[in-house]
Amino acid sequence: MTEAWNDFFVATAGAAAALAGLIIVAMSVNIAKIIEIPAMPARAAATISSLVLIVVVAAAGLIPGQADVLYGVEVLLLTALALGFAVDAAVRILRHQDAGRGPRALKAAVPVLQVVPFAIGGVLLLLGSSVGLGWLAAGFILVFVGSVVGAWVLLVEILR
Repeated sequence: MTEAWNDFFVATAGAAAALAGLIIVAMSVNIAKIIEIPAMPARAAATISSLVLIVVVAAAGLIPGQADVLYGVEVLLLTALALGFAVDAAVRILRHQDAGRGPRALKAAVPVLQVVPFAIGGVLLLLGSSVGLGWLAAGFILVFVGSVVGAWVLLVEILR
């Protein structure tokens, strides 16, 4: 089922790895400020973990001859790890008043919501449905958008 998606997986894995590198550089430039803001380290960790989720889910999708059910299991296990970081970030954002500009509820929801399509996709793959791959693609896109926003926050907004 995943063979037709090889080019998509290769492209998104590379893009996600590059963006994860950018986030890590942004963190190193502003690490003192990031640590000062209680929710920001968890928010950065959620951003990086969601990008790593893309890289590893895409890489796993490229394993030749892998059973679709096994791929679904891998997606769900990897999603659970990323979801742990996302939920931690959401809780910390909601607990702290100084989480930055904008509505805290929205900032708390984004890291969690962008991982949800991976869970849906993993379940559908477990059930043998190729529609699960479409859900993974949606998750990839949501993570890219959310991560670009995260990079902007870590590079620019954090200094305002």
